[in-house]
Amino acid sequence: MTLPARRPGRALTLLRADSRARNVTAGHQWPARLACDLRELDATWQESAQVCANAAWMARSAGRSVLGLLRPEQIRTPGPDPITARAYRHLYLSALRYDFRCPTLQSLVDQLPPTARESLDCYSRALYAFALLGQSKTEGLTLMDQVLADAGDHPKTLHVLLHGLWLGHHLPGRAERMLAIATRPPFAARTDPIVLFREAGALRQLGRHQAALESIDRALDLLPPGDVSVHADLVRERSLIAASQDIHQLAGRGAAEVRT
Repeated sequence: MTLPARRPGRALTLLRADSRARNVTAGHQWPARLACDLRELDATWQESAQVCANAAWMARSAGRSVLGLLRPEQIRTPGPDPITARAYRHLYLSALRYDFRCPTLQSLVDQLPPTARESLDCYSRALYAFALLGQSKTEGLTLMDQVLADAGDHPKTLHVLLHGLWLGHHLPGRAERMLAIATRPPFAARTDPIVLFREAGALRQLGRHQAALESIDRALDLLPPGDVSVHADLVRERSLIAASQDIHQLAGRGAAEVRT
C-alpha cells in the first residue's frame, strides 16, 4: 500500500494547529478555523482526534463549550468536505462525552445518514461506544471490541473506551476490561494519571485495595498542578478505596467472631 505524501514540517504544522485550538477564548469562530487547519493539513483521523479532543476540553474548562458554538444540524448533515465534517463531529461528540451526555450522544449518531454512519472513523465509533457503555448497554461491549481491533494503540481512543467502561457500572466484566486496556502499550510506563485513576477504580471493584491505593497515590503524584477538578475526583476515589477497605476488614472480623 502506498502511503499518502505528507509535506515537510508536518509535525510542526500539527503542533501549531493544536496550539491554536487550545486558545479557545478568542471569538466564536475557532471551530471553523480549527477545521480549516485540519483540512489544509489533510489530517488523519488520529490527528483530528488528538487536536479536537484537546480543544473541546479546553473550551469546556474555559466556560465556552463547543456545544454552544456548533449546532446538532452541523453534525447530522454532511459538511463541505470529509475532514471538516469529521472535525466538527470530533469536537461536538467530545464535548458531549465530557458532559456525560450519553443518551444525547447516542441519539445524535443514530440520526446520521446511513452512509455517514457506515463510514465513521475509528475515533467517532469509539465515542459512540462510550455513549452505549456509559449507559451500561452491552452492545457497547461488542462495538468496543471492534474499535479496539481497528484503533491499535491510539491513546485518545483508548481513553474514550476506558471512560465509557468507568461510567457503565452494570456492564459484565467491567473491571477486568478496564484493567486490560490500562495495561496496553501506550500506558505501559504508568505515567498517565487518568489511566491510573481508572485503574484504581477497577482494582477497588475487584477488592484489590492495596493495589488500588498504590495506583491512585501514583496518579495523584503525577497529576499536573492546578488541575483542581480532576484532583478532587482522584481524592474522592482514594476515599472510596479506603472506605471499601475498611468495610472489607470489618466484615472479615465480624465473620471471624461469628465462627468463634
